[in-house]
Amino acid sequence: MKDPSSKLVQRPGSQAFQPGTLRQRIIDQSRLAIEHGVLRTIDTEQRFLEDHAVAFVIRVVSSLEHKQQNQRIQQMKSSGRRVNPFLPPEPALFVSDVSSTHLAVLNKFNVIEHHLLIVTRSFEHQEKLLNESDFAALWRCLGELPSLGFYNGGTVAGASQLHKHLQLVPLPFAATGPPIPIQPLLRSSSPIGQVGVCDQLPFRHAFVRLGPQARRADMLRALYFAMLETVGLDPVERPDGAYQPGPYNLLVTGDWMLLIPRSKECFDAVSINGLGYAGSLFVKDERQAALIKKHGPMSVLTEVGFGI
Repeated sequence: MKDPSSKLVQRPGSQAFQPGTLRQRIIDQSRLAIEHGVLRTIDTEQRFLEDHAVAFVIRVVSSLEHKQQNQRIQQMKSSGRRVNPFLPPEPALFVSDVSSTHLAVLNKFNVIEHHLLIVTRSFEHQEKLLNESDFAALWRCLGELPSLGFYNGGTVAGASQLHKHLQLVPLPFAATGPPIPIQPLLRSSSPIGQVGVCDQLPFRHAFVRLGPQARRADMLRALYFAMLETVGLDPVERPDGAYQPGPYNLLVTGDWMLLIPRSKECFDAVSINGLGYAGSLFVKDERQAALIKKHGPMSVLTEVGFGI
């Protein structure tokens, strides 16, 4: 097999993408990574499950893919090594520099096509609180294509890597319904730019609608800290910066932010990350799919968060 890096358009440390070009870069790099066998899309069957006026998207892993996943997990366990895939990222997965502090790479084992990771250049712990440079990098990418940004704050919130990384998935989630399934319930009486709650969500959360004045990295960070305070997650100061006192998920679009504190990672054996709170759940087999259907997606989300 040829070295995939020989066909790459960009390498880490090159010029950041020009406005209006990120979407095509993601598409082109995905094609190259697939051609060279580096990008491993997880084959799933997409279903819909109505609950609390939300058409949840349930993605069920195919039987063959489930077997291959188990083989990969066993190989990782047998190696006995903990690997940081972002230092450096695999050349064939690198999309572009985003800023002087962040770069964009493809999610190697993606469920949603063109799933992007926005990674800090140097190691920062995933449980450190987000800073202005994190929000600047995320906001720059959000402005390039219809998308949802999210952050899994800690392993209990679904983070699979300790190296700080935000994530971006294209919208819509499905061909029918709202671009983000949870969108119909995101109604708040609080003014734009003021942290409040959405009365129809049954789990603890903080929500804010974003106005033009809030769409700067410093303002986004200030609102984020206000949301953390609202749900009782006061920063823990350490010598190298502010850390979270507990796990949480953060969802960000161009119009709003939603933050949810977490109590545990899994419902039974179903791991829930930030996409679950957007209305998209990933299950490994039919048994897990039946479990979600039996209890209802909203009850699952409440169980792994905190009820109101």
